[in-house]
Amino acid sequence: MKQSVAGAGRITRRFHVKTLRAALLLGAAAILVLIANLAFGEQVIKPADVWGALFGKGNPDHVLIVQSLRAPRVIVAFLVGASLAVAGAILQSVIRNPLAAPDVVGITGGASVGAVAFITYMPSAVSIHFLPFAAILGAFGAALLIYFIAWKNGVNPFRLVLVGIGIASLLSAITTFMLVFSPAYSASSSYIWLTGTVYGSTWSYVWNLLPWSIVLLGILYFYTRQMNMQLLGDELAIGLGSQVQRHRFILILISVGLAGSAVSIGGVIGFVGLIAPHAARRMVGPMVSRLIPISALFGGIIVALADLIARTAFLPLDIPVGVFTSGIGAPFFIYLLYRTRNNR
Repeated sequence: MKQSVAGAGRITRRFHVKTLRAALLLGAAAILVLIANLAFGEQVIKPADVWGALFGKGNPDHVLIVQSLRAPRVIVAFLVGASLAVAGAILQSVIRNPLAAPDVVGITGGASVGAVAFITYMPSAVSIHFLPFAAILGAFGAALLIYFIAWKNGVNPFRLVLVGIGIASLLSAITTFMLVFSPAYSASSSYIWLTGTVYGSTWSYVWNLLPWSIVLLGILYFYTRQMNMQLLGDELAIGLGSQVQRHRFILILISVGLAGSAVSIGGVIGFVGLIAPHAARRMVGPMVSRLIPISALFGGIIVALADLIARTAFLPLDIPVGVFTSGIGAPFFIYLLYRTRNNR
């Protein structure tokens, strides 16, 4: 008995060490990506000058570029990536499907319909600052529709993901229909948003997105035990005293809030919610208390790094960040399908 307890203690310590090592590694990578985003662009700024410019010192042009243009953009990119990654991690844990992600099961599609409808049909007198609310409402509407259709004496995870994929296709068709019949100027704006971009991000974008991230991640902290129970399967989780359907609904709402708020600011940045949780799971395992923060770091790094490449690789063009995340994510999705082809 003592030997088994000692063995369990060694396993726990090993996992803690792995988590700490992963957090330090990704933290260092995040700092490097942050500095690179602040330093590189159409005008290159030395890292030493970047540090001074952050505090309003040095060349006034550098201060303007770093504080007003690049700093809010990289922070928005990191917050969007972290929110999408955590949303994906929640869905994969709740649905118990490695292919689950906000853009796969229809949540992003709902946000797209809401945003494109706002851009296309709202009168010009209505401020574009209400666009995030339209996207978030669309995401919640899609999630409720998926949940309602999938309900049959509770929500089965397998049925939920199938319904989600079907609704995602329907929402994509609705979005395309609106784009085809919309005026050229609104179709152009909608298309840029749908591609996924953090171009033109300001500090107001940061302050709009940050409360959603902080509040929802704070709520999620109190549901980590329930997420772990969801991984065990419905019957075992119920046997352990978990109110499976109620907690599943709340966790999906948290995921929708994170994904909807991220999409409302950054547009449709695909596959981050699919890639980041998988990469995090390979580093620290499926335990939610370790998976969530590592997924957030991974997601933030992916989007910030993709945006850095999008800004600098094809100067003077500024390519939408979603082009690069989709370019990485689509082959990864095919790889996952191949890996899980024999799973029932």
